[in-house]
Amino acid sequence: MKYRYKSIILILTTTLAMSSCQLGKHYTRPEMSLPEKLDTTSIDSTSIADYPWEQLYTDTILQTLIKKTLENNKDMLIAATKVKELAAMKRIDWANMFPSIGTKMYAEKKGKNYGGENFNPSKEFDLKASISWELDLWGNLRWARDKSVAEFMNSVENQKAVKMSLIAQMAQSYFELVALDNELSIVRQTVEARRKSLHLARIRHEGGLTNEISFRQAQVELARTSTLVPDLEKKISIKQNEIAFLTGEYPHHINRSVLPEDVLLPATLPVGLPSSLLERRPDVRMAEQSLIAANASVGMAFTNLFPRLTLTATAGAESGELSDLLKSPFHLFTGSLLTPVFAMGKNRAALKAKKAAYEQATYSYEKTVLSAFKDARNAIVEFNKTREIYETRLRLEQASRSALDLAELQYISGSIGYLDLLDAQRGYLDAQIGLSNAIRDKQITLVNLYKALGGGWKEYDNNNK
Repeated sequence: MKYRYKSIILILTTTLAMSSCQLGKHYTRPEMSLPEKLDTTSIDSTSIADYPWEQLYTDTILQTLIKKTLENNKDMLIAATKVKELAAMKRIDWANMFPSIGTKMYAEKKGKNYGGENFNPSKEFDLKASISWELDLWGNLRWARDKSVAEFMNSVENQKAVKMSLIAQMAQSYFELVALDNELSIVRQTVEARRKSLHLARIRHEGGLTNEISFRQAQVELARTSTLVPDLEKKISIKQNEIAFLTGEYPHHINRSVLPEDVLLPATLPVGLPSSLLERRPDVRMAEQSLIAANASVGMAFTNLFPRLTLTATAGAESGELSDLLKSPFHLFTGSLLTPVFAMGKNRAALKAKKAAYEQATYSYEKTVLSAFKDARNAIVEFNKTREIYETRLRLEQASRSALDLAELQYISGSIGYLDLLDAQRGYLDAQIGLSNAIRDKQITLVNLYKALGGGWKEYDNNNK
């Protein structure tokens, strides 16, 4: 008896030692030869991406909208439940590495009566406990675990990417809404100015100072400018509906502030080192987790070429009488070896397919990294140029205002015709809208830069610990 137990222990020890190997190529991050810096000046490791979004977006109304979005947005909720799903799947693959234990209780009573005079009753009672364990000889189960862990981490990074995208989308939509309000205010003021011009043109026409064409042109210009009002009101309503949708609510009026006269941006903003993009941007980390999962799939396909060993131990009691059940013990210990012999090359074809899928995932990861650098570089260029664009449009607005004031005085005095005044009015309206858009773009370019650099990544990581 002691010799038997020693043999069993020796077999278990040997199989456990054999199961310590994990055949296949372990994952290493592809070499990408990153550029030395993200822009032409900054080589500092600090980045605007380290700031929490509350520090970047100080408008309290916008902060409230962002918080509602992160709590109620349907894409955000879908991403969160996907994390829960893959967390449970990860637990399944982890549990497959350990023995499974089951119990079975069975009772049966039957009777036979051949010929009607030979009734033969019989009873049977069983009580069994079994342990089944597939030994991970070559690492197949560990590759499956690694794959499920990578898929789980992919869902976590996807949740972060959705969060980062929603924050940027809400901020941009809010700034666009505020800018549309300002543009509508400009147009309404211009419509009022057109009415005054029409009144003045009527007086001058009736007084014989101008011909009828100037009066009719003033009517046309008032009507043309008035058509801009309903178009802007439509855009404002649609933008409000878009914001309500982002917050997971039905369409309703959105409270907002007014567009500031200017948005003060610092002379420079730290962007960080190139390698930081690989750590901060969740879409890059998400692509890498997909690559890790694809590598694990290759490992699973490779180890499927080798035999699989399952050990089963069963112990229990079996008796025809319930009172004798515990007096009738039995046990059984078996080992099952399943090895691929001939399958028309199916397993090797599966391995080739997984290697090709891994190669695709590698290219996808490299594309994502290139796209991240393109986004970051574009955002940096926009940020560096937006101040210059604003300053030129501000000078244009000021010059157009002066030109309009002079044109109005000269028109009243009769020095110029109505068409000259009309040109000045049109120029000033375009300059006003251009300046309003420049202020909006200064806000949005900061949103884009923050998103491109993986803004808020520390907060996302802390929330998922």
